[in-house]
Amino acid sequence: MAPQRSIGTGTDAKSPEFAGRYRLEARLGSGGMGVVHLARSDSGLNLAVKVVHTEFARDPEFRRRFRQEVTAARRVSGAFTAPVVDADPDAERPWMATLYIPGPTLAEQVKRNGPLAPAMLRRLMAGLAEALRDIHRAGVVHRDLKPSNVLLADDGPKVIDFGISRPKDSELRTETGKLIGSPPYMAPEQFRRPREVGPAADIFALGSLMVHAATGKAPWDSDSPYLVAYQVVHDEADLSALPESLVPLVEACLSKDPEHRPTADELMSDLRGIAASYDTQAFIPAQRTARHPDGGSGSWSPVEDAGAEAGAGAGAHSGGTESSRTESPRTDSSSTDSSRTGNSSTGKGSSRDASRTDDSRTDDAEPPSVNTAHPTPRNRKAIVLSAIAAAVAACAVAGSLLWPGGEKNQTADGRPVGGERAAFEPWHEDLPGGSADALGATPLCSYAEGAVYCTQPGLPGAALDSLTGKLRWGPEAKNPSGPDATADAGSTPVLAPRLMGSLVYTLSEDGRTLLALDRDTGQERRATALSSYGDSGATGSSGSSASYGTSLRFASGTVVLGGADGTVTGIDPVTGKQRWRQPVAGQLAPALSLFGDSQSAGGEVVFVARQSRDGLSTRVTALDARSGDPRWEHPFAGVVRPIGVDAKGEAVLMRIGTDGRTDELVRYRSADRSEQRVRLRLPVDEATAAVHGDRAYLVASGGAVVAVDLAAGRQVWRTETAVSEGSAPVADAGQVYFSAPDGRLLALAADDGHPLGQTRARGALATDRVVARVPTPVLAGGQVYASAPDGSVFAVNKANPAVW
Repeated sequence: MAPQRSIGTGTDAKSPEFAGRYRLEARLGSGGMGVVHLARSDSGLNLAVKVVHTEFARDPEFRRRFRQEVTAARRVSGAFTAPVVDADPDAERPWMATLYIPGPTLAEQVKRNGPLAPAMLRRLMAGLAEALRDIHRAGVVHRDLKPSNVLLADDGPKVIDFGISRPKDSELRTETGKLIGSPPYMAPEQFRRPREVGPAADIFALGSLMVHAATGKAPWDSDSPYLVAYQVVHDEADLSALPESLVPLVEACLSKDPEHRPTADELMSDLRGIAASYDTQAFIPAQRTARHPDGGSGSWSPVEDAGAEAGAGAGAHSGGTESSRTESPRTDSSSTDSSRTGNSSTGKGSSRDASRTDDSRTDDAEPPSVNTAHPTPRNRKAIVLSAIAAAVAACAVAGSLLWPGGEKNQTADGRPVGGERAAFEPWHEDLPGGSADALGATPLCSYAEGAVYCTQPGLPGAALDSLTGKLRWGPEAKNPSGPDATADAGSTPVLAPRLMGSLVYTLSEDGRTLLALDRDTGQERRATALSSYGDSGATGSSGSSASYGTSLRFASGTVVLGGADGTVTGIDPVTGKQRWRQPVAGQLAPALSLFGDSQSAGGEVVFVARQSRDGLSTRVTALDARSGDPRWEHPFAGVVRPIGVDAKGEAVLMRIGTDGRTDELVRYRSADRSEQRVRLRLPVDEATAAVHGDRAYLVASGGAVVAVDLAAGRQVWRTETAVSEGSAPVADAGQVYFSAPDGRLLALAADDGHPLGQTRARGALATDRVVARVPTPVLAGGQVYASAPDGSVFAVNKANPAVW
């Protein structure tokens, strides 16, 4: 069977056909650290094969952790885990193959069907106690037992994902000050004494997990991870929803003192009466009828089931299907997370194929995230084949799209220009002073009036002709702040240069000086220390430009500074003098974002966001960028971040949970101070976002791209691209664009999320350094401008991504 191929990062751009000797047939899920594929052994066993992303394969510490995961999983392979069949942690891309286990995670089951019944709770606790007894007998402490790491299989619960587990005799040690685990399910000693964590921590997690199974949420629940940690250490859990017979056992599991918690053996002794009667069929919902892509009916939808509802082996859990209020993923970002996504493609053919979910449907149609059918091994082949047929058909449809010809003769503001578009040819240019050897030195660029202005470490500014890529000017690499400044050679620019009048504004490399460069020659006309505007700028002491990432923005006619004293200042770009100053009440060092322009509804607006110290609310103030006058101020529940303005100039924000996942968007109507909330079908990890008209587009760190129709108040599609840590998106009426860490520019259709094309990779993945930040592409007229980690800038015609 042909392997699934998808848009990925580096060598992930074309998913591997094999892991060792195992042929990869379909992708079950993708996370920030790796991808889990369906495969078959020589004897026909269905396997879940976790393959690590290329960039992490180059990290020695990550390889060591993955090797530890393989060792731990092998030590505990048995009746209560997903047995390890084979692994190669030393391969170019490390992989591990475990037995494929059909069944939902506990997180999925509770989310779809609510808390478990008393009988099922007793059976669940018995099964997990038995599993922990087996794990602890092998000398392993899991340290991350949570609902998404428990699979409800036909023969009992299975504990999966040993990515941060540690054998008792392991030489690896927890780093001082670094918490590893998922806060709502961590034991008090994991916060207080992480080096001393033992089997009792897993028992505590079992108690927390039982509360979740009985109530639908963790015993300690807050939007602030710090408050969760305080609650775990000091507060008592509410056990009123548990069956009376289980309350003493769960209460003992949740003892603050690990010495007072029962062992897994002791729990089994108390639960022995029901251990043998564990019946997981009670956990498995009945299959529901869904539509095949061709319109015919079947027992399930092949494309959906291939990823969303099929079970998986170790590490292939569905972290993305549980809301941010029920579980936080582990705080150790170096551990492999191969969460299953809501839907996955198993298409054959183009390397640009990706998994896509079209969420356009009638109100009574069932969304893919609640499909509860589970394929058995004997019919999984039919599922994959059906999904291939669906993907091929989708590619055929995409190939027949007609591109509007009207855009060919427009400038950035939509005016016809006749000759300009005809003169454009795709180009690629290395910046002077920047270097292809400056690993991770991806330029940040903007477009204005026929030129592309860029900055890069060692290069405060350069100008390229937008049609030809020819260099207009570019100073030699230097520290523009003066010979006495001590710039960090590894610092990364956080703002692209901005043309305002006859001057190009940019930051010095150390981030402390605002530079004004001549638009025609690049000569420095003015250099002003940010400190001269009062207590503006960053609060950090590192001196790197990254310190100013949220406190300075370039508006079309104003330079806006957020001060560490809680004020926002507008600077006249012509004179360099203060134009306005606006004190903002609340927490210090507000985060600034800038959206709209002089031509859009509402003009250009500065949004000032201040999160409360407890993380329970965010106060957002909207200021007129030119005058500084307040337009509105509103408190939002939880942590929110402005992402843009819609066609009517209304603010659009995304809500971010304590686990870094976005689960809903908020549109704020300032006229009546009302909030319209649009829930995502599945949360997305560490998302960036953009708004175009009445559409919002989100790109998750794990590769998912989601489109939301703000006017209709619903999600319209979701595409899984497998591009880890991509850039923020940018969109027009027809397409959505974003960049990958290896320098590729990708385009998706705005109407249905179908992949349309991508450029080639540009250099960085041949090195051993991961790009820290991927700049957002720039749209101007009929071109898309992007940059790559090899230090280059390039431009393509947006009208035909298929030939990029």
